Amino acid sequence: MIVQKTNGIVIGIDGGGTHTRVMAVDLAGNVLSYVEKGASSIHKDLQARENVHRAMEESLQQAGRNVKQVQAVTAGIAGFDSNTDLEWVLPLTEVEGLDCLKQHVNDAVVAHSGALLTEPGIVVIAGTGSIIYAINEDRQQIRNYDLHHYAASAARFLAYDATFELLAGNIDDSDYDLVSEILMFWELSSVQELSQLALQGFVTDQRERNRKFALIAPLITQAAVQNSKLAKFVCDRAIHQIMTGVEMLASYFSNTEVNVSLVGSVVNSDYFQSRLASQMSHGNNKKYTLIKPAFSPVAGAVLLALKQLNIPIDKNLLHNLSQYPRSL
Repeated sequence: MIVQKTNGIVIGIDGGGTHTRVMAVDLAGNVLSYVEKGASSIHKDLQARENVHRAMEESLQQAGRNVKQVQAVTAGIAGFDSNTDLEWVLPLTEVEGLDCLKQHVNDAVVAHSGALLTEPGIVVIAGTGSIIYAINEDRQQIRNYDLHHYAASAARFLAYDATFELLAGNIDDSDYDLVSEILMFWELSSVQELSQLALQGFVTDQRERNRKFALIAPLITQAAVQNSKLAKFVCDRAIHQIMTGVEMLASYFSNTEVNVSLVGSVVNSDYFQSRLASQMSHGNNKKYTLIKPAFSPVAGAVLLALKQLNIPIDKNLLHNLSQYPRSL
C-alpha cells in the first residue's frame, strides 16, 4: 500500500517533439503548474537533461511545492525505444532530493494515455516524430516499430521528400506557389540555387538541419489542400504508410471496431485529417472510429503517475484535470 503524503503531488512529463512539457498536479487532479522548455531527447538537443531538470524545478516553484512532496513521476520521452536508451533517459529525472516512484516510457505511451485514457485503441503520432502505438483488449502494447515498420510522416520527412521531388523535376503548374514558398524559406531565387544548397548538405549540423526542414512541413500540408500535385503526392505517400501501420496493428485486436486517435501537428493538419478519415471509413481489417484526444500527452503522463499511486481515475479527477486549458 502506498502512503499518500500531505499536500502530495505528481509530475507528468511529455518529452515528445522539440519541447519538454511538465505538469504538476495534486492527488485530486487539480493542475498546479505547467512549464515548457527545450527538447528532452538527446537526439534533438544535447542539453536535454538540463532542459528537463529546469522544467521540473520551475514547475515545482510555480506549484509552491518542493521535491519532498512529489510522490510519483511519469516521463514520456521521445527516442526511448529500448533498454539501451536508459543510460541517457534515467538521468533526465534525477533531480536532487527527488525520491519517489518513477516511470519512464516512450512518448507514445503518454500520448495514448491522454488521448484514449489507456482504453484499447490506436494512437497515430505524426509531428516532430512518427510512431503508431496500440493497446489491444488484452492490454498488449504494440508499436509499428515492433514490426520493423516506420511511417515516414514526421514533419521533416515530408519536407525532405517534397524537396527531393522538386529537385528531381517532379512538379507542374499546380506547384508554383509551393515552390515559391520553399525557395523563399531558404532565401533563394531559383531551383538551381536550391540544388547547389543541397550539394552542400543544406545545413551541416544534423539536428539543426532536421529542425529547419520540419519548419517547411506546414507549407506542404497547406499546399496539399490547395491542390498542389507535389504536396498531395508527398502527403498521400505518408498517409498510405500511416494506414499500413494502422491496419497491421489493428489485426491484433479481437473486436471488429477499433478507436483511433491522432496526435501531432502533421497528422492533425486539415489534409491529413480529411484523407485519413476517408480511408478509415472503409478499412481492410477493422471498422475504425476516429476519436478526438481526451487530453494532451502531458496530461496523459499525469494520469499514469497517479496510477502508480493506485489513485482511481474517476470522473471527478478527470473533471478537475480538464479545468486547466492546456490539458484539453
